[in-house]
Amino acid sequence: MSDALSFTDYSHAVSHAVVSLDVHSERSEAFRGALDAAVAGDIHVFGIDADEHSVHRTPGLIARAPQRYFKFSLIERGTGFIVQDGREISLRAGDMAIYDTDRPYSLLFDDTMRMSVVMFPKVMLDIPADTISRLTATRLDGAGGVGAMIGPYVASLARGAGELDGHLARRMFRTAVDMVGTLLEANLGPEAAAADAHGTLLRRILDYIDEHLSDSELSPSQIAAAHFVSVRHLHAVFNEQGTTVSTVIRTRRLERCYDALVDPQQAHRSITAIALTNGFVDSAHFSRTFRAHFGVPPSGVRAT
Repeated sequence: MSDALSFTDYSHAVSHAVVSLDVHSERSEAFRGALDAAVAGDIHVFGIDADEHSVHRTPGLIARAPQRYFKFSLIERGTGFIVQDGREISLRAGDMAIYDTDRPYSLLFDDTMRMSVVMFPKVMLDIPADTISRLTATRLDGAGGVGAMIGPYVASLARGAGELDGHLARRMFRTAVDMVGTLLEANLGPEAAAADAHGTLLRRILDYIDEHLSDSELSPSQIAAAHFVSVRHLHAVFNEQGTTVSTVIRTRRLERCYDALVDPQQAHRSITAIALTNGFVDSAHFSRTFRAHFGVPPSGVRAT
């Protein structure tokens, strides 16, 4: 195991690189673990090698630091046990699972393990959160279908992400998220997807928002009118996702600006021009909002 960490250092690294977690091991004195992490915007990719241990996302940790993320994990070596939403499932090498960072969960590993993880904002999926909750702490098979394609991709991404430049990392990370969405839809099944009128409306609304992000006047009333629903119903749709219309608009604008800023083909465009093109009306406000969301100023991710 390269760059092995002690239990104390590993616990600190995992909790700060992912979301706040309680980490435990029955053999903490002899424990060794390693964490490789890469980030592109607000998508995180991790490769984790570690001895026997468990991690717990508790109600107290969630209350202190809510994180509106999904985590998608691939077990590459060893076996694991995941608990969330009243479900418990055992995972072996090749299996995958998704879980919600804003609801309590536990991961338990009885022996040495290797796991690759993609963590991303919930708003990046156009599947309703209550629909995805049907799949948390369930086994997603990596042996066939979409799973057989996404498993090797995520595994190789976790090993090589640190060597990618910002633009390539961003594109490949977003591809991973799209593949996760496809895998989830495949596991929901055609009947569930077809019957989900709520999900269909949400996807239409998100598509509309994406098409009109450059409009600085984009508003809930405009979106509601375009979809023949009341503003109250529109807010209810996003409230069920644990977010708001304005948050989704702002986040998707920031995502688009980030993509432009790390794109070498757009290096000739000023930061202000990119912000204005994507619906922001004030460059100073954009800079503050960008830093608050990504942790760095726009100039910090600017392609050279």
